[in-house]
Amino acid sequence: MSFDIHLSGHVKSVVEATLPGLVASLVASGITGGDSSLWGPEAEDEASRRLGWTEAVSVSRPLVPEILALRERLHARNVTRIVLAGMGGSSLAPEVITQTSGAPLVILDSTAPGQVLAAIDGDAQAGDLTRTALVVSSKSGSTVETDSAKRAFEAAFRDLGIDPAERIIVVTDPGSPLDQEARADGYTVFNADPTVGGRYSALTAFGLVPAGLAGADISELLDEAEASLLEVSIDSPDNPALVLAAAIAGGEPRKDKLGLITDGTHIAGLPDWIEQLVAESTGKGGTGILPVVLLPVSPEVDAKPADLQIVRFVDEAKKFHLFEHHEGEILVSGSLGAQFVVWEYATAIAGRMLGINPFDQPDVESAKVAARGLLDARPEATAPAFAVEGVEVRVSDPALAASGTVAGVLDALWARLPEDGYVAIQAYVNRLELGQLSGLRELVAADSSRPATFGWGPRFLHSTGQYHKGGPANGVYLQILEQTDVDLEIPGRPFTFGQLIQAQAAGDAAVLAEGHGRPVVTLTLTDPQIEVLSLFEAAQ
Repeated sequence: MSFDIHLSGHVKSVVEATLPGLVASLVASGITGGDSSLWGPEAEDEASRRLGWTEAVSVSRPLVPEILALRERLHARNVTRIVLAGMGGSSLAPEVITQTSGAPLVILDSTAPGQVLAAIDGDAQAGDLTRTALVVSSKSGSTVETDSAKRAFEAAFRDLGIDPAERIIVVTDPGSPLDQEARADGYTVFNADPTVGGRYSALTAFGLVPAGLAGADISELLDEAEASLLEVSIDSPDNPALVLAAAIAGGEPRKDKLGLITDGTHIAGLPDWIEQLVAESTGKGGTGILPVVLLPVSPEVDAKPADLQIVRFVDEAKKFHLFEHHEGEILVSGSLGAQFVVWEYATAIAGRMLGINPFDQPDVESAKVAARGLLDARPEATAPAFAVEGVEVRVSDPALAASGTVAGVLDALWARLPEDGYVAIQAYVNRLELGQLSGLRELVAADSSRPATFGWGPRFLHSTGQYHKGGPANGVYLQILEQTDVDLEIPGRPFTFGQLIQAQAAGDAAVLAEGHGRPVVTLTLTDPQIEVLSLFEAAQ
């Protein structure tokens, strides 16, 4: 079997009670057969245009020789460094595929100017840009982050006397603005299946083109996925997708948070891909499932909050359960291709169980609109409530800043947490230089005594950003920004990368606070390398 799942304790009881109804509803065979009515009349139109992922393996097979041939042509010209500019579903799947296979792929899913410059220059002394090709991935063809990266790379290539058409490969839906523009400019274009939504696109051109060019074995990946297709399409209690859906979306009261732990598996980074798939698919209409990416030693693992269900990714689920301290967890093992297929099916089935449309993202656009408005109007930055030890503090509610200390502000923010709440940490910084900030998640979870998520901005806006606004109104939000002298022009745009990332942070904060009444604290580090330490101290 290409995918194994082992259950014990409470979650096993939930599945045993829920599974017969799922089997009887014929939902698995219905999805495979393209039944768009499964999610109700309001979702039917969207679902009728979003079920192509069930056929992605067969549709994508012809792409493999094209991708490998292009890789050979690039290598023949000594172009061996692949950079991917993409957001959300366009970058998360290729990241998992290449990390798992050990293929080198530079992911650019940020507008932090230092990170953009690092992607362009690489090791400048080694002449990295002279051997670089850029994959530009955008389903809509109008993603501002991806368009900005493309413009910056085009200018950098031209500065070296390199024709961008020789180095830029585009992946987009047919007929998108990017598709038309790229073809007119003579770029190599791969069209993806327009009947597949971004977060379900792992096995389409969006996942395969950058991963294949980087050197991952994409043919084997499709073989792995294909081996699981029969299992997930049958209305049977042995169907792993039905079992998984029952485990993550069943039960009364339902556990609405999903702790995702990688523990000894050969697959690298899968929880980050699942985080987007599940959060953006289910976080709407005031309901949803919140994925929380954990370490084996995270505070939540010991605390075991009543509303958190742990999923542990291991190499052999059937053997791993022999360790009694994993009682009540969902143990999962399987090939990467099978993981993609089973989680996509399970997420779609979970959407039906929750009574929502798992294929739209109605609240994602709001932050984009707010950011565009700020870029157009260019208002003066709001004055901080206070600044201490190089950290500027801004708050959505003045009462949050009453203490005058960073630690006091954080305590005040945690005090706004309901019993079933969560903390979302959002770091709009250059993560190549401030990667240690991700360690803040563990401290915040311990200090707040509630599950905490961590997202790099603006990447998470294309992922958990939907859940923050459309899901249950029980989150509190901690933004971390940086002041830096590093900036970069965006050719043809009246704003820089530095201004763009600031507007994205401010826009999202405004939508959360003003549009949804959620508490938001923004901490700006004026000397990031130094203030990170004081931030860690405050969080303890």
